[in-house]
Amino acid sequence: MVPVRVLGLAVDSGMQPVVLLTPLDADDGPRTLVPIWVGTQEAASISVAVSGEEPPRPLSHDLMKRLLDTVGASVDRVDVTRIEDGTFYAELSLTTGTGRVVLDCRPSDAIALAARAGAPLFVAEAVLADAGVLEEEDAPDPEEAEERVEEFRRFLDEVDPEDFQG
Repeated sequence: MVPVRVLGLAVDSGMQPVVLLTPLDADDGPRTLVPIWVGTQEAASISVAVSGEEPPRPLSHDLMKRLLDTVGASVDRVDVTRIEDGTFYAELSLTTGTGRVVLDCRPSDAIALAARAGAPLFVAEAVLADAGVLEEEDAPDPEEAEERVEEFRRFLDEVDPEDFQG
């Protein structure tokens, strides 16, 4: 298993959210990125947790963390274990009062929970080899990509169809 961190969130050309993981020991060259497509809700939850923001009301993953805390369990680690037919699989490792428990979990949920718990993330070497891509040196960083998406959304909100008539 390779230790990774959340580099950020981006959107693909179809406006689908993508969480970008990168190995912790990345050297000075182009980084290897593992893009994992997630749902909009999960992307928002991961973004809130990674940025350290406090939502006005608890999100589902905040509730999960509170439940774990209440029953005396803790998140030890998250492992992205495999990829099959384009679907990523993960395991959430917990320590409970009765011992260690490993749960099958969607990577998006596991990452959102790990970010809240400060738990380490790992990706299997085979997943890194299959799904990893080298970062383009001139690629925009995730924050810049999010700004572009927000700018485009503002444009769509304000555009009038008459603006396109000849």
